[in-house]
This record gives sequence, C-alpha cells and structure tokens, in this order.
Amino acid sequence: MVFNTGAALLDAIVLAVVSRSAEGAYGYKITQEVRQVIELSESTLYPVLRRLQKDECLEVYDLECAGRNRRYYKVTEKGRSQLNLYESEWYRYAARINSIFEGGVK
Repeated sequence: MVFNTGAALLDAIVLAVVSRSAEGAYGYKITQEVRQVIELSESTLYPVLRRLQKDECLEVYDLECAGRNRRYYKVTEKGRSQLNLYESEWYRYAARINSIFEGGVK
C-alpha cells in the first residue's frame, strides 16, 4: 500500500480484528488477519497490542496450547467504545476523501 498507516488507524484495525472473536484472539492470528488488508510485521503489531492494553482497551490472558502458553487479547468495554468512535470517524473521513476522488468537495 502506498499510504502510511498511522497509530490511530492501526489501533482501529486491531480492535476490529480482536472484537470479532468473543473469546479473544492471539497475536499470530491477529497478525494474519490484519495482513489481509495492510502489510504489518509482528514487530509493529505487539507495540500496538501493548498500547491498547495500557489504554484499557484490551485485556490479556494466557492459555496453554500444545505445552506452551499462548497470550490472548480480548476487547474491553472501553475498547468497544473506542472502536465505535474509530468506526464512525472512519466512515466520515472516507466519505470526504471519496468525494474528492469523485469530483471534488462542493
């Protein structure tokens, strides 16, 4: 993609991916889903997950899987509220950008 992805957009994308799973999602799965829409390395993802956890948008828990602990992330109520805000802002922003591409702002 030729456009830069800022921190707020990364937060929104990660919250959207994690929110689709009621029981939470683990890092590798989140990375794979996000990579379906933007290029993202795990070294970029984990700071986003830590920031969202620090901001109380995600809660974290570990489960054993094949003899190893796997860290899961789940969206909190605060995270759902933030995701709703991101989503509504995104639609307004995208509509304005689309209007420019489709003939200009009136």
